[in-house]
Amino acid sequence: MAPLPLPLSPLLRHAEGLQALFSKVFRGFPRSFGAAVQPGAGQLLSGQRGAQCAASVCSSSSAGPDITQRLWALYHDTKRQAGVISGNSVNPDTIFANNEMSLRDIEIYGFDYDYTLAFYSRHLHTLIFNIARDILITKHRYPEGLRKYEYIPDFAVRGLHYDVQKALLMKIDAFHYIQLGTVYRGLHPVPDEEVIAMYEGCHIPLEIMSDFYGKSSHGLSMKQFMDIFSLPEMTLLSCVNDFFMKHNIDYEPVHLYKDVKEAIRDVHVKGIMYRAVEADIEKYICYGEQSHAVLKKLSALGKKMFLITNSPFDFVNRGMSYIVGEDWRDLFDVVIVQADKPGFFNDRRKPFRRVTDKGALLWDRIHRLDKGQIYKQGNLYEFLRLTGWRGSKVLYFGDHIYSDLADLTLKHGWRTGAIIPELRKEIKIMNTEEYVQMMTWLQALSGLIEQMQTREAMRPQTKNFFNAQFGSLFRTYHNPTYFSRRLSRFADIYMASISCLLNYDLQHTFFPRRTPLQHESPFWPDLCNGFSHFFFLRHAARACLF
Repeated sequence: MAPLPLPLSPLLRHAEGLQALFSKVFRGFPRSFGAAVQPGAGQLLSGQRGAQCAASVCSSSSAGPDITQRLWALYHDTKRQAGVISGNSVNPDTIFANNEMSLRDIEIYGFDYDYTLAFYSRHLHTLIFNIARDILITKHRYPEGLRKYEYIPDFAVRGLHYDVQKALLMKIDAFHYIQLGTVYRGLHPVPDEEVIAMYEGCHIPLEIMSDFYGKSSHGLSMKQFMDIFSLPEMTLLSCVNDFFMKHNIDYEPVHLYKDVKEAIRDVHVKGIMYRAVEADIEKYICYGEQSHAVLKKLSALGKKMFLITNSPFDFVNRGMSYIVGEDWRDLFDVVIVQADKPGFFNDRRKPFRRVTDKGALLWDRIHRLDKGQIYKQGNLYEFLRLTGWRGSKVLYFGDHIYSDLADLTLKHGWRTGAIIPELRKEIKIMNTEEYVQMMTWLQALSGLIEQMQTREAMRPQTKNFFNAQFGSLFRTYHNPTYFSRRLSRFADIYMASISCLLNYDLQHTFFPRRTPLQHESPFWPDLCNGFSHFFFLRHAARACLF
């Protein structure tokens, strides 16, 4: 016989154990097992077919050549069936629902600006990285050798955690477990054994996790990067760590984190990035016509609209004039710049201040928020008092799960829509034949030999489809990521871009997909009859755990 492939070798080495396993399962199954999987459109496994499956595996009384051949046949049959099953393609422009929401109830639409109405090209992240790197060298006296490092567009993904004390970048799932294989020191992965030794396992205790807004404060050592603008920050941190390690330079990770954080902040606060974008708007802003179409549609249907952004007026005015036109303010009932979110949603002390077209700040008290005017700072409580826009008739869109959406849904009852630009790329990957076949085979193999732990060799391959270092933004193998859990809690709906609204009538109701809880019996979709072996064995293997 030829050498056994990796997924099957352990299966055959444990042939006796498998025979005993299946025999135990079939003895323990009630006669009604076949009826429990009700026939329907998918009709997975009738009682008769289940008995045939049982006989095909367990009829032999020895673990010799007969059982070996049957296992080989079952293995190849399952793999063949996995290769022909195709998933239904998902439209990247779909709006996905975490919570039931009807657009007919929405009277007021609110928007963030950056990465909600204005989408940026990769040139912007390169710009931020380069400027912040140079600030480290000139202001903080970091080594000149850092200038050799360039921005790496596909290195990091949003939602990662950074251990400030240990200088480690990693992906954590919804249950605070580190996804092994995604822990990086500098630009290189940390061996799993070292990670487990450092953290005494893979679990991150709640007391050292980032705070509610993902920040490392009040003694917390983890920082979560939730902002799309944070991609160059993560890459810069990793590059500087890499430089220090390569040159055996002793350094304090906490100081490095704070210096990089300050350098990135200077890029924004001191207006360096804003001036660069304004000077070459076509290089940095893309998809403007799609945002314009959404705003025109809402305006034509008589919907009220407002803009709340942390960006300064000159920057927003230049971008919106490019996206919509010089009369862009006519579309909005209220425009608020430099709002200082998330503080805007919680701090009652900051009053609104009117801004002139020249950027001058006026000192008069604000008694109403007028259309066509520009306001700075303020707070949500005053906003609610002056507009009366409360509760579920308001839908606000933003890209930052914490700064834009969390407080609105938890404290104020607004409906929320998350803009996740990465979604379009991930869906296109998931629609590829290669990915569908890989995932189908992985799930089939998991059910076929769940007790043998041989699926581990395939799991990293599924990660590499999305990002070689950290995998998908939304999933750590089987579990959702920490980012994904926050998304499902703080956003009623989510989509790749605001333009997805163009595909829906404003009377449309979004429903979350009903997925079975772990204790609920799944209603399986249509599958080939031959593939029912996989589901039968999956149920069989799980039954043996009890």
